Amino acid sequence: MSYPLVALGNPLLDLQVDVDTEYLKKYDLKENDAILAEPKHLPIFEEVLKKDGRVLLAGGAAQNTARAAQYILPPKSVVYFGSVGKDVYADKLIEANNKYGLRTEYQVQEDIETGKCAALINGAHRSLVTDLAAANHFKASHLDKPENWKLVENATHFYIGGFHLTVSPEAIEKLGKHAAENNKVFALNFSAPFIAQFFKDPLDSALKYVDFVIANESEAEAYAESHDLKVDSKDVLSIAKEVAKLPKANTKRPRTVVFTQGTEPTIVVKYDPVSEDFEVNAYKVKELTSSQIVDTNGAGDAFAGGFIASLVEGKTVAQAVDVGQWAAALSIQQVGPSFPFPKETYPASA
Repeated sequence: MSYPLVALGNPLLDLQVDVDTEYLKKYDLKENDAILAEPKHLPIFEEVLKKDGRVLLAGGAAQNTARAAQYILPPKSVVYFGSVGKDVYADKLIEANNKYGLRTEYQVQEDIETGKCAALINGAHRSLVTDLAAANHFKASHLDKPENWKLVENATHFYIGGFHLTVSPEAIEKLGKHAAENNKVFALNFSAPFIAQFFKDPLDSALKYVDFVIANESEAEAYAESHDLKVDSKDVLSIAKEVAKLPKANTKRPRTVVFTQGTEPTIVVKYDPVSEDFEVNAYKVKELTSSQIVDTNGAGDAFAGGFIASLVEGKTVAQAVDVGQWAAALSIQQVGPSFPFPKETYPASA
């Protein structure tokens, strides 16, 4: 079957550049954070474009994940939905996606620019500042086009970037309902701490459809604090258990929560609502030497790509985590959220 994986998110052109701590302070930015640009942040995009060494890359978290999944899967496996402008920036995104074989079915805005993300790199850290622009105008009706809904009907797996909760909760619900009613796999990434903090209601509405939750430790902490969980907000295992046992629309599948923690072990919790038992596993990360690390921007997206690609292939969750960690390590050794060519393949003995 063609295109078993459908991904939905906010397509962005990444403007990546090295900065110092003073530059982050100038705009009240934190390391390893991701925010939507406020008016005070808008000069960053003009400044970055003028900086030496800046690199333009195809970005947007879910689009990065879709490319990573297509890198691993056979041709014609992944189709990605999002909204772009009718401009040269969108052309650059399509060009990058074509290199990977990723099919894009963009909703094109005639009079709004393609969204941009300033990826400000400070050593091993990155701070992401996003101006959504056209990405903010995706409409669920785009999925209703007969040729697009056919892709949805033919898919077996769905991956949603949490950033899209700020754009079209209606589109996420449409895909979630379809997945639940047809017993298809539905995965959601929390994407950034601010999603749980400021988009709590759309996140809560979407979670009932989610079979696989993916997040990192800071996103887990933000979820615990914003939802007043009666657990230590630094205790990722306890948070994972609380998320795993939330009500679920498709009772045929247990919910599995996957929390990455950088170089610390990846925590996986699966909840069986019948027995009310938790299956808990921790998977060590294969660390790279400092000389191997080129750029951590997009590492989490790469992990998610390897993970969801493995589920499409019918691998176990343990295998999916291993492939996810392999993909993240591969991406970290490249500039930006990308992978090496000629293609490398996951070693079966990894």
